[in-house]
Amino acid sequence: MIVATVASDRKLDDAQLEPVVITTMRRRHLRNVLRIEEKTSTTPWSLGLFLAEVRREEREYLVALSSSQVVGFAGLLYVVGEGHITTVAVDPEMQGGRIGTRLMLVLTRRAIAHGSDSITLEVRASNAPALALYRRFGFAPSGVRKDYYKDPTEDALVLWAHDVDTPAYADRLSAIEMQLPTPLVLDDSANTDASSGDTTELDAL
Repeated sequence: MIVATVASDRKLDDAQLEPVVITTMRRRHLRNVLRIEEKTSTTPWSLGLFLAEVRREEREYLVALSSSQVVGFAGLLYVVGEGHITTVAVDPEMQGGRIGTRLMLVLTRRAIAHGSDSITLEVRASNAPALALYRRFGFAPSGVRKDYYKDPTEDALVLWAHDVDTPAYADRLSAIEMQLPTPLVLDDSANTDASSGDTTELDAL
């Protein structure tokens, strides 16, 4: 299972918020994705790893854009009826506006639409902001991986959300969305391009 990390999703004053758009991760986003990755991860992914991930089938990678700049990103892989969240990260300088919440809303809904009935992830045991975010989405601990993380060494909690394809879970997501300080905005055209097999940007290396 791949590590999921998230920065604090604390709320800023609404007057400070800029419109946030969630869209499919593209090659043009990777420079800023890597910048955020370096800030938020003690073992950051390389450009090559990100490129390999976004090329693969059964993967879903999103970015959050504010004023056309990447302020967060998230990833998901699909395995036989399950979604595995691989990463959630928010630029520490742009935390607020519930960016992590927005990414999780879109990611979980994409997983459900893909046919997942459960979603899982791993997180540092000490990452209280991430745990609080995941609890809101119905995730609960199901196990511990001893000394899973390095720099510093720390246990990983394995979290699961089950029955995500039910009306009750859809109601949970709707309630979370209603609490956002500004509307959840999706760039559906980018998702359409990605799902139709448009990989021109990824291939232009």
